[in-house]
Amino acid sequence: MKHTNRLAHETSPYLLQHAHNPVDWFPWGEEALKRAKEENKPILVSIGYSACHWCHVMERESFENEDTAELMNENFINIKIDREERPDLDHIYMDAVQAMSGSGGWPLNVFLTPDKKPFYGGTYFPPEKAYNRPSWKDVLSGVIHAFKEKRNEIESQAETLTAHMEQSNQFGFGGAANIEETFSRDRKDTIYKNLLLSADKVWGGFGRAPKFPQTGSIQYLLRYYHYFRDEEALQQACLSLDKMIYGGIYDQAGGGFARYSTDNEWLVPHFEKMLYDNALLVMVMAEAYQVTGKEVYKRTIEQTLGFIEREMISPEGGFYAALDADSEGVEGKYYVWGKQEVESILGGEAALFCDYYGVTEKGNWEGKNILNVSVEPGTFSSKMGVSEALLLEKIGKAVDKLLAERNKRVTPGLDNKLLIGWNALMNTAFSKAFIATGEERYRQRAISNMEFMLTRMVNGLEIKHIYKEGNIKQWAFLDDYAYFIQALIHLQEITGNAGYLLKAKGLLESVLTGFEEEGTGFLFFTRKDQRDVIIRKKEVYDGATPSGNSVMTGNLLYLSVVFDKKEWKERAVKLAGELGNAIVKYPTSFSNWANLVLLMEMGSKEVVVTGSNFNSIHFDILHNFMPERILQLSSVPHDGFPLLEGKQFLNPHLVYFCENYTCKPPVATLSEFVQQLENY
Repeated sequence: MKHTNRLAHETSPYLLQHAHNPVDWFPWGEEALKRAKEENKPILVSIGYSACHWCHVMERESFENEDTAELMNENFINIKIDREERPDLDHIYMDAVQAMSGSGGWPLNVFLTPDKKPFYGGTYFPPEKAYNRPSWKDVLSGVIHAFKEKRNEIESQAETLTAHMEQSNQFGFGGAANIEETFSRDRKDTIYKNLLLSADKVWGGFGRAPKFPQTGSIQYLLRYYHYFRDEEALQQACLSLDKMIYGGIYDQAGGGFARYSTDNEWLVPHFEKMLYDNALLVMVMAEAYQVTGKEVYKRTIEQTLGFIEREMISPEGGFYAALDADSEGVEGKYYVWGKQEVESILGGEAALFCDYYGVTEKGNWEGKNILNVSVEPGTFSSKMGVSEALLLEKIGKAVDKLLAERNKRVTPGLDNKLLIGWNALMNTAFSKAFIATGEERYRQRAISNMEFMLTRMVNGLEIKHIYKEGNIKQWAFLDDYAYFIQALIHLQEITGNAGYLLKAKGLLESVLTGFEEEGTGFLFFTRKDQRDVIIRKKEVYDGATPSGNSVMTGNLLYLSVVFDKKEWKERAVKLAGELGNAIVKYPTSFSNWANLVLLMEMGSKEVVVTGSNFNSIHFDILHNFMPERILQLSSVPHDGFPLLEGKQFLNPHLVYFCENYTCKPPVATLSEFVQQLENY
């Protein structure tokens, strides 16, 4: 290689992609930050991730250009950051750019003073002025001039912006005084109505393009229907899932979902596939299958997890982070088809396939075809005069042939780092898939993945954020702990292993010690002993993934019952109450909080199954959709678990249905248990 910089020593696939740029990139760390102060230079921080299409575009256009690199090297300390390795830094500097420009995205390019405070930034900049954006060289030249000639103004602007971010971090939503009102039925109805106001009644989902899955909002609709039998809630939830499942955002050939759709109809995806999106979608499809029994959800769970097990799992049992949007430098090339190509592969089967997936000579995207289903299988099969089962069998065989050919193509780049938070989300997805389908393979996958995390990424009560090829790095963030504790809780429910609950309790106590903001009860994103960030942010919005604060609040609520910790429940209620007004007004931005508020109104119900053969009834109880359930299983008495106190342990099993530790008489059959639920 003509050029090699310090990123060659990193493990991040994204950073390694830039290791041979002529830009003298540093990773974030003491060496770069110290040099900025010593040389009195501004810092350029460029943040992206491996699967980011426009990150690759800017690299090719600007960071591989030697003249541009010379300008950058002479005047800046240049730092490359993988946003998935350092989400804390990404959050801080994304907030700064959004405050300055009103928008954000990746690549994120932000200029800092030598003491790490932001003063200017943006996202993608072209090599020449275009798209109403200045050229990257013009941006660099402008910053160089301002830093040399207007240093006092730069410093003042940076101080003001940092102070603004600090102030914004001290959020207050005015809900604390209305805690009881927050959990009223009227407020749940208002959350529901506000969700429907932003719902797309034709194509599903919420808002306009670009469209993201917003699984938390769909989950709220499913649960609202479950509790209150509002048919419109169920219709909108299923419409959203169905349109995604049959759209181009779903990989019709290989399974798995892309990150988002660029249009309202879910046809044209941003082709990268992220682990967390697929985890969250499996979770909500599992609940949809429990609520509706619709086979399409079970089938899509199987296909999506099949994709994960085929393409996203490491030899050690961890889950990789992402697949790139590009292959051979072209976005989506791996996933699209020409009609003649399909016909040459399928021969006489091509006509049915092309009709079903809308494949034409003209194509539906840049002259090629993104496979999508415009007429659902039941309707299509009636039109063709065949059974739906036979149609799906024929289509399935054709898809297998196309997939075999697609596997010969140059595959999109794999981001093979293992993030514990995203692994934990997928672990929960496998647990929920087992609950929904009873497929034993899913339970075993969740167990083996948890063993990988506990062995490789957890040391006592300390968690590491990243694992790659035997190397662990970066202390974990709040989201990592929150998702991991959540995964332990779900895994106990499908295994009966009480050790998972004890681990969850210890980790939760550690988080309360290391991440808490005194006085509010909210949790910072970073631990208290981290020193390389200019502010400690508190994340409460539920975005592409649920916020660490909302998930931890759910963990507090659940474990407060398991361990009879009333102060944990009080804390959970207080936190949700503090955000109550915002949750009601903006439920798509607080969707996981909204689900917690719904659970808090309904109240938790404890189910305890004891006996030497609880497995004989275990799945039937799990499969019975009951979001407010706290489930504990045990074949023998256990000290330290209040839910097990006073219970009998008889053969083969007994089932206790309780509320606030007050239990109905134990029963031995599923029908008796269901009768108790119906009579409650």
